[in-house]
Order: sequence, then structure tokens, then C-alpha cells
Amino acid sequence: MAGLWEKTSLWLAQGLGVGRLPFAPGTWGAALGVVWCMALLAGGSFWLYLAGIFCSCAASVYLCGRAEAMLGEKDPGSVVLDEIIALPISFLPFVAAAWWRNGALPGPGSLCEKNGPLIGLTVFVLFRLFDILKPWPVKQSQALPGGWGITADDVLAAIYTAAVAWVVLRLFQRHTLGSRAGWHLLQVESF
Repeated sequence: MAGLWEKTSLWLAQGLGVGRLPFAPGTWGAALGVVWCMALLAGGSFWLYLAGIFCSCAASVYLCGRAEAMLGEKDPGSVVLDEIIALPISFLPFVAAAWWRNGALPGPGSLCEKNGPLIGLTVFVLFRLFDILKPWPVKQSQALPGGWGITADDVLAAIYTAAVAWVVLRLFQRHTLGSRAGWHLLQVESF
């Protein structure tokens, strides 16, 4: 039974096997993170969305730490659960703005409608840039032990992404306030 649990833990830490892809496993993991974000949106509750972020971060610390020990290397490239759980954090400003404005979350398909693809691609690229460039303290957080170091750098990269997204959202709202001209470029009702 322990062998099955270890295999399952590793499979989850490797993003349902996505981390085993030979080219750009972190990017594929982040793409799966967009799917995770859509699954959290399907819950229809902002508080459930936040609980999903918190619980998946905790699971990432545990599972990525186990995978690191099983594979015998520090922050293995095949472990991508940390990228997956970080994407909903990256989208948080847009999700929160839609919830605040409408009292409801955008639907899971909102990333495929209206301006969702533009917003989704922008957030995705920003996250990958922060994850790859690792500005302070993203890189330094990797020194934390086990799953903490694996997960913390992606959470911090997602926080940087969310901060930039929030600034862009605020600037765009302020710029278009009153005239509503141009707001269609960054609607957050459903993304």
C-alpha cells in the first residue's frame, strides 16, 4: 500500500504526469494551472476559490517535499504541482474585481470568452517570466527546506504577477472611468 501512495504522491507532484514531458515541464504545469483556476471558478464562490488556493498550496508543500525526497534531488524539474497551484493566485485580481463588481465569480469558460484569452495569455506569460527570472525574494525562497522551497518561489512569482495585473487593472479602470471608452478591452464582469 505504501508503494501505491508513493506513486500517487509523485504522480500528483508531477502534475498528473505533465512534469515528465521532455520539453518545458514548468510551462506545461502552468498551463495545467489555468485548468485548475477554471475548476476553482466552477465552484461559483469567491470563498471557495480562496479556500482552493490555500488547500492546494498546503498540498503542494507536502507532495512536492515528498517527491523531492523520493527523486533524491533538490527541486526536480519534473515536479510541477507548484506551478499548477500558483496560477489561481496570479488571476486573483481579475477574479476579485469580477466578484466585487457583480457579486459573483466569472464562469470557468470566461477565459475563453470576450477578453478572457487576452487576459489569460498576459497573466500566463507574466507568471512564467517571474518564475523564470526569479526576482528577489523569489530565488531566495528556494533555499527553504523541502516542499516549502519548491512551492514558495512559485507562490511569490504568482504574487508578483497578481500585483502587476492589479496595477494594470487599476490604471485601466482609472483611465477609462467616466467615459467607459476602452473598458471593453479589459472587462472583468466575466473576464
